[in-house]
Amino acid sequence: MNTLKKLCYLSAAVLLSASFVSCSNDDNEISIEQQTPSQVLSSTPWETTGAKDKNGNNVALTDGSVAGYVGFAYFKANGNFSIYGLNDVLRSMGTWSVDAQGKTRTISSLNPDGTTIFSRDVEILVLNRNEFTYRIRPNSADPSVYYDIIHTKTSHAEPGNGQLTLASTPWETTGAKDKDGNTVALNDSNVSGYVGYSYFKANGTFKIFGLNDVLRSEGTWSISPDGKKRTLTTPTFTRVVDILVLNETTFTYRITPNAANPAVFYDIIHTKVNHKEPV
Repeated sequence: MNTLKKLCYLSAAVLLSASFVSCSNDDNEISIEQQTPSQVLSSTPWETTGAKDKNGNNVALTDGSVAGYVGFAYFKANGNFSIYGLNDVLRSMGTWSVDAQGKTRTISSLNPDGTTIFSRDVEILVLNRNEFTYRIRPNSADPSVYYDIIHTKTSHAEPGNGQLTLASTPWETTGAKDKDGNTVALNDSNVSGYVGYSYFKANGTFKIFGLNDVLRSEGTWSISPDGKKRTLTTPTFTRVVDILVLNETTFTYRITPNAANPAVFYDIIHTKVNHKEPV
């Protein structure tokens, strides 16, 4: 009987020891995955929270020397980026990269047709999961003058009101319908003034050309925070239209020629197109 008890105690001790070792092994297997500099930059949205001059003095974010670098930045894992002002208005979009050592960030700001507006390299000073700070030198001929732009991790969601979609591609007018849903010819005088190729740029400017590539209008554009209205402003007019559809392939808005008679309207249909902006 004593032998049997000893065997039971021994078996229990072995089981407890095995359980302890197993837990220990599990603990030893826990590891933190090392992220590359690119993965760190794309891991979170960033908000500009400070700037310093070459002497380490704080610079107001509204100061003209740094204001063009201030906003919410979204560096996406697919290599695209978008930057918005602190008022959530789209400022630039394009492609980005970081060298393997995490020393230099490169962005190329793009037009809707994919052509490059500018490319910019900046020196990275800090890049971790909570801070991204880079140095700008406004005058390449005088590198002694520089500013450090400080960004902090933020939970601020990228605006979803359609700005990025509208600025992502040229648009061609491909159809129009009247209030009853009937097709209207694009040369019909009720809609012909809205027909052409449109280029809504991330910097808030636009150009619209006729289907013959002749410039028709240019100015500034915006989309309301709720994504329901688009506004164009030119030296000669301001036009606000209701957005009916805005997705990756289609942009449709409604025009009401006579505000006093809203029962009469036309829906102008645009389709994503690969058409270079005329120069």
